[in-house]
Amino acid sequence: MLISLTRKKFEELIPRVATGEQYKYTWGKLPDFLRRLLISIVGLVVALLMNVVLGEDLWALTFTVGITAGFYWLWSPVYWASLKNFECRRYPYSGFWRGKVLDVFVTEELIGKEETVNKMGELVIVENRERRLNLEVGDEAGFVTELQVPLKRDHRIIRSGDMAEMLVMSNLADLSRIGKVSDIYFPNYNLWVSAYPYLRRDIFVEVSKQMRQPKGGRPRRSRNERRFRDEGFSDDWG
Repeated sequence: MLISLTRKKFEELIPRVATGEQYKYTWGKLPDFLRRLLISIVGLVVALLMNVVLGEDLWALTFTVGITAGFYWLWSPVYWASLKNFECRRYPYSGFWRGKVLDVFVTEELIGKEETVNKMGELVIVENRERRLNLEVGDEAGFVTELQVPLKRDHRIIRSGDMAEMLVMSNLADLSRIGKVSDIYFPNYNLWVSAYPYLRRDIFVEVSKQMRQPKGGRPRRSRNERRFRDEGFSDDWG
């Protein structure tokens, strides 16, 4: 199932400025914070050197540079998360997609290598591996996409055939070619699977409920969905 969304609803689902959940995700772990803090300290030193070299004539410039650099550790997660939102918002058209899990499996991926010394004084390369959940979802129209994310305990309930929902984005009004997809939502488990929290999840859940329990008749179908129906695909709403 594929239903076109208005631009207004799309911008509610993916706001211009980073959400709290996106900020938390982009904040990262302790090493990420320490790296941002180091950049802030270096920026402050540069601003002080500029003040010494340029003197008081350009104090406004050096003050601005100092403030901006000094708080880089705080505002940069908002900036980087907002850039991710912009990558989605540049698509002019979007739609609510519902399909099912075609395949689900776990792999172990190499995420990095570290050099260390063992007890014998020999240099040893240690491989850091991480278990990943691999999802393949699709619909009766032939659309298929894959997602790989770090494995979590909650993922163990996902099975082939489970209903899956997400936001799809396109440069074409009929959504016949999908350029980007969002987080995947499993309404039967109230579970989200994503590498990054693109959506305002509370709003998407409301959209999902409206699609599953339409009032006063079924929602207006997009041109793309009508095409799927005319080509003989099932008219099942899940």
